[in-house]
Amino acid sequence: MSSMDVDAAATAPIPVVIRHQGKKYDIDVDVSEPGSIFKYQVYSLTGVQPENQKILIKGKQVKDDTDLSTLGLKPAQAIMVLGQPGAAPTRLEAPAAKLKFLEDMSGADAAGGNLQVAPGGLVNLGNTCYLNASLQAMRSLPELQDSLVNRFEEDPAETSLMLARQLKKVFARMASSYDTYSPDGFLTTVRMLNPRFAERSRTGAGYAQQDAEEAWTFVMDNLRRNLLLKDVPAGAEGGSASNPSVSIVKRYLAGEMQKTLICDEVAGRTDAQAIPTTESFLALPCHINININHLRDGLLAGLTEKIDKTSEELGREASFTSTLKISRMPKYLTVNFVRFYWKRDIQKKAKIMRKVTFPHELDISEMCTDELRAKLVPVREKVREVRKEIEEIERTNKKRKRRLSEERKAEASGSGAGASRSDAKDDKKEDDKEKKTEGAEGEEVEYKTDAQIEAEKRESLEKAKEELYQLAKPRIDEDPYSNHTGLYELRAVVAHQGASANSGHYTAFVKKGTIVNPKTGKMSEEDGNWWWFNDDTVTEVGSERIDALAGGGESHSALILVYGSAPLPLPESRKSQKFFQS
Repeated sequence: MSSMDVDAAATAPIPVVIRHQGKKYDIDVDVSEPGSIFKYQVYSLTGVQPENQKILIKGKQVKDDTDLSTLGLKPAQAIMVLGQPGAAPTRLEAPAAKLKFLEDMSGADAAGGNLQVAPGGLVNLGNTCYLNASLQAMRSLPELQDSLVNRFEEDPAETSLMLARQLKKVFARMASSYDTYSPDGFLTTVRMLNPRFAERSRTGAGYAQQDAEEAWTFVMDNLRRNLLLKDVPAGAEGGSASNPSVSIVKRYLAGEMQKTLICDEVAGRTDAQAIPTTESFLALPCHINININHLRDGLLAGLTEKIDKTSEELGREASFTSTLKISRMPKYLTVNFVRFYWKRDIQKKAKIMRKVTFPHELDISEMCTDELRAKLVPVREKVREVRKEIEEIERTNKKRKRRLSEERKAEASGSGAGASRSDAKDDKKEDDKEKKTEGAEGEEVEYKTDAQIEAEKRESLEKAKEELYQLAKPRIDEDPYSNHTGLYELRAVVAHQGASANSGHYTAFVKKGTIVNPKTGKMSEEDGNWWWFNDDTVTEVGSERIDALAGGGESHSALILVYGSAPLPLPESRKSQKFFQS
């Protein structure tokens, strides 16, 4: 990628020594980044929250907006850090009493305040925020947790299962307690299996920061090859010992592409070039350049590519166009923002700062083959029709509740509630319009009660849901573990703060209502908000915080997006699967 494609440049890092409570930590400081990024690096090593740090360099205290290039840092310079390790004031502490899951508690328990709503965080073991963020995002994949915690048969003698065994321990521990957990065993295994994650800092002491996207890809690829379980058909309670083994990651997270590679020159084309080949993928790349402003644009850009290769027909090198079309959509779709590229002059991965927005609901049907799109579009349109009916019923119920509330207030306040009565009457007139039946002029007009109207709407809704099920059933029977509508809902985001993949700080955002207790199969409560996992600190944020992850600077920007298939609004009688319907 050329320099014109990026919005910021980077400079060579300076190795310095952090001193804190008698210990020394080697760290590479990128002086092109602000003080807030440096403080997060210090936090990764010392455990002292950025809010609690006091860092003095040549008499100047490092603040979030400090320009590090003005401090005159020298290689091997010692920097003293003051502050006690611990949580920031916003941290949600775990309760001292025995922990209970929300879904397992009685109403009395919840009302009595014996409730810790924040999931547990993960201890930063020294520049391991990249791995912690990835693990938290993986918790938004309920089938992955269920497979590891409930169905995975451990074999201590099988070395290929080392990573799966350690991840099972992580998920099982996080499912049984809201306390902060230290994933030492999992980290050790990752470094053992892939020496890249065991790299030391440039000064030789301490471990180097790594790329969260590379960690995610490594873990998923390992599980794809090794997490093989006996096949259990969708909706079934058990399986047979004769059932073939299936890869859980391949089943739920792998999609398929049809690829054609056609010569741009007519004389160099053959009939064979028009026949597509099939290849699988675990993630879709969102390419970023000066023309990309939205996720859709970046995804489409990644489906077409110009390639120079030798043409046998022409007897020379020629330009070919590679075109990809999705032929199978996975139930869970991973999207990687291609924000990092190798900058040769500084010998490290620099970050593309460009702002790229992304939706909470993603429709990728336009990126599919014509055959697949023909199957998806009718189901997608029916889903939208059913959603509209649901919204109408909810809107009517809210209006009715408001009217009744206003009427009660008017009765309670007596003659002084004229305005409230007027508002209530206006709402009632709107309802009356819905209640009138068509009749000839002069005939007596009949009215339907609220209960009759609501019953008719719900009957109509159930009928529409059943029609949706029948429409989707052929796709469900064909591939019950894929996406059947082309619609995805955002579940988790891994974000990066800073200007380089090997510095800065990684955190994860996971939508409430997507974390499943693998021991009970019950979903956490959803209210539209998100959990922000900043290592061992867990806070609740609104959906607008997710919109701010579009990037555009050194603040938190999305690196990995995890989308889940939008659930089909099916009739109650059809809801038989343990987790999400799709």
